[in-house]
Amino acid sequence: MKDILVALNSAAKNHRSQIFSITKATGLTISEWKLLTQVIAGNTTQEKLSETTKLDISTLSRQLKRLLEKEMIEKTAVGRDKRQLIYTVTEKGTKSSEYVEAEIAKLTERVFNHWTDEEKNLLKILINRLEQSLDRI
Repeated sequence: MKDILVALNSAAKNHRSQIFSITKATGLTISEWKLLTQVIAGNTTQEKLSETTKLDISTLSRQLKRLLEKEMIEKTAVGRDKRQLIYTVTEKGTKSSEYVEAEIAKLTERVFNHWTDEEKNLLKILINRLEQSLDRI
């Protein structure tokens, strides 16, 4: 049997690989999809997006540019000098995000379909406790 942290890391890599495949089907990277969900959630300026994603401005700008090129979002210049940009999700972006969310929900269901509610709750408790222990170090 694997060590706890080794097994957890292995499971995380496997999960990330599954999510990568799902997002790739829409032409997005995982990072782009996460950013898209932030725009959908109402974080429509670079300032708000930078705060919520903890990305530096140059990384954020590159990802926003790619989302614009993929026609997942649109930008509108506002303000007196038109330097403030507001980002909105396009129909294509909305559909892509909904697809990813639905596929991730299906993946989660497939992973845990033989688990009882008690087992899932216990796992949540233990993982949260592990995270808190790691944060204290």
